[in-house]
Amino acid sequence: MRKRTSPVLQVAVPAPLRRHFDYLAPPNVSEQQLTPGVRIKVPFGGRTHVGVLLATSDDSSVPAGRLKRAMALLDTTPVLPDDMLQLMTWASTYYQHPVGEVLQHALPVLLRQGRSASAPTVTVWRLAAGSTLDPDTMAQLHQRAPRQAALLESLQQAPDGLNAAQFSDLQWDWRAAMARLVDKGQVEAHTRSCLSEPGAAAAQPGPPLNDHQQAAVAAATGHLGEFEVCLLDGVTGSGKTEVYLNIIEQVIAQDRQALVLVPEIGLTPQLVARFRKRLASPPAVLHSGLTDQERLCAWLAARDGEASVVIGTRSAVFTPLARPGVFIVDEEHDVSFKQQEGFRYSARDLAIVRARRTGIPVVLGSATPSLESLHNAARARYRHLILPERAGAARPPALHVLDVRHRPMAGGISAPLLEAMQRHLTQAGQVLLFLNRRGYAPTLICHDCGWVGSCHSCVTHMTFHQGERRLRCHHCGAERKVDVQCPDCGSPDLRSLGVGTEQIEQSVREQLPDFVIVRIDRDSTRRKGAMDRLLTQVHEGHGQILVGTQMIAKGHHFPNVTLVGVLDADQGLYSADFRASERMAQLILQVAGRAGRAERPGEVLIQTHHPDHPLLQALINDGYHAFAEALLAEREETSFPPCSHLALLRAEAPGREAPLVFLEAARESAEALAADGVSLFGPLTAPMERRAGRYRAQLLLQSDQRAALHRLLARWAPALEALKSGRRVRWSLDVDPMEMF
Repeated sequence: MRKRTSPVLQVAVPAPLRRHFDYLAPPNVSEQQLTPGVRIKVPFGGRTHVGVLLATSDDSSVPAGRLKRAMALLDTTPVLPDDMLQLMTWASTYYQHPVGEVLQHALPVLLRQGRSASAPTVTVWRLAAGSTLDPDTMAQLHQRAPRQAALLESLQQAPDGLNAAQFSDLQWDWRAAMARLVDKGQVEAHTRSCLSEPGAAAAQPGPPLNDHQQAAVAAATGHLGEFEVCLLDGVTGSGKTEVYLNIIEQVIAQDRQALVLVPEIGLTPQLVARFRKRLASPPAVLHSGLTDQERLCAWLAARDGEASVVIGTRSAVFTPLARPGVFIVDEEHDVSFKQQEGFRYSARDLAIVRARRTGIPVVLGSATPSLESLHNAARARYRHLILPERAGAARPPALHVLDVRHRPMAGGISAPLLEAMQRHLTQAGQVLLFLNRRGYAPTLICHDCGWVGSCHSCVTHMTFHQGERRLRCHHCGAERKVDVQCPDCGSPDLRSLGVGTEQIEQSVREQLPDFVIVRIDRDSTRRKGAMDRLLTQVHEGHGQILVGTQMIAKGHHFPNVTLVGVLDADQGLYSADFRASERMAQLILQVAGRAGRAERPGEVLIQTHHPDHPLLQALINDGYHAFAEALLAEREETSFPPCSHLALLRAEAPGREAPLVFLEAARESAEALAADGVSLFGPLTAPMERRAGRYRAQLLLQSDQRAALHRLLARWAPALEALKSGRRVRWSLDVDPMEMF
């Protein structure tokens, strides 16, 4: 190692290698400009990459003649503040993922591409002062230039102006027509901050809090400026969002910022609308449904302190804040907070780590808290705040089990459930039917020979989608047209087996033709804005029957829903995944909580073939907390999380043998490192052995002590990279895995 006269840059490059790379400084760049957190354009592997500067050094292990020079410095000030740089470096170590890829995950796409880190502006068009739009003028314009007339009519209804996003549904070139209107002086174009919205209404006061809500707010805000984890454990409809809002109002009053994480995009629009009504400053929004420009705007507004509140999905946990005051994780139990590919992090857990490092409180909210959070609350690591009652006059719904054994079923719906639906609908109530299985049917089968429509790339059946006459694999995304006849015997008698939301919708329409049905699942909400439109239809009462998957099971407020039908409660009762029963209970209670949220009482009917199952009975009769205590006792006996700590090494390859060979070598490597206090299980084939054309296997590591597991992982990960058998497979290390398949 030789000392150099010019500084050596330690750069995190987005590459699947667990280390940084050394470069010489770009030409004409002073040492004072080289601050950790700035972006550096560097040559790497014959291509150009945008990396992040971690540190500078006087030394390098790279020989003088091989040390490359960076190409350009992209920032005058760090895009990633020091606290975020340290958090991401910690996350790279904890989750055993390459630091370059971790840091790239924290940056918006446009910053990864090297674009400027300056906040974009939004163009707003509005009618020019003195524009003449009398009926005769508009009639003539409709004949000569109908597109211009349509734009003028839209602007007439919006005195504060409209931006490009509000014209996005138009199926023609509206920009050319708008340019002509600007040229003629009828319309004026203005620019504004990409965060603010024209005509934002003044903040509205919220409803008075009940005693339990007031106590929760007081407890959560009693230590602003100090680290504390509060578990806000409130039954569905107990007003957790009002507690969040009151906490945030106090944080904003101290000129600090709040970060709110939600598990899914579907929960974001209604939460944003509610926050906009209550808070004086508009929230910045971050989720995958935004354009790259919109994400960059929100990210920079948060980093620079312009946004007082940031609302986002999982990756928003990496958003830098100028003045952080509180972190809130809504529906903290949701598995969506765990990234399942690439950089496999938990947003909930990182929010807690970030809050501890920043010295601020974090609030975890749920009606069905995860066993991990309940375990920590029981050991006084978290402050347990309980909201035992629904807010206002609403009362908890009555839960009943429907034994469907020996009963005729019409499209997945039993006669007692259909009768209850008719009763509630005639009383002007809305009905929600929940089935966590989209498509028409999970299987297409030949009635003559038993052939099953299977995925050619996965060990699974393809789902039949009747509306599009397609078979789709919900695991790898493969699809094909429905076979006209059986490929094996030639019979045309192909039948669907099982039910999905598409079939439920058809069945209900046939049995209750006088009512409007709204189906909400991934298929019906693919287009941008579709989710908002469907939810608006339900809220305005234009849809009396709501059919959907877990997208509608949590967080949504449907005040007119008085009956919830859970069509299949059996999926989580018998599963190889030790977390299946916990998730089954959470899902049932979350969707049940959509009923009876206003003055009218709610009813929940749960269809099952196993009405006497002890877990189901404990959930119905004793409630979620008794159910969770029983599960925690089981976890302690079996040494599963939260009573132990896991890591899962996965491997996949085109052939069956290579993953097992690699994992066997990996096991030998771990054993050679003297893995005291860590048990190894496997290698074994994955529960779904073949997926997307690749064979999969895994090796499980388990330890009662987190420190012992991570001591081994720190030494083991570099050894795995050196294994020759690893070159024949694609492998990944999942720390604290939430999915075992």
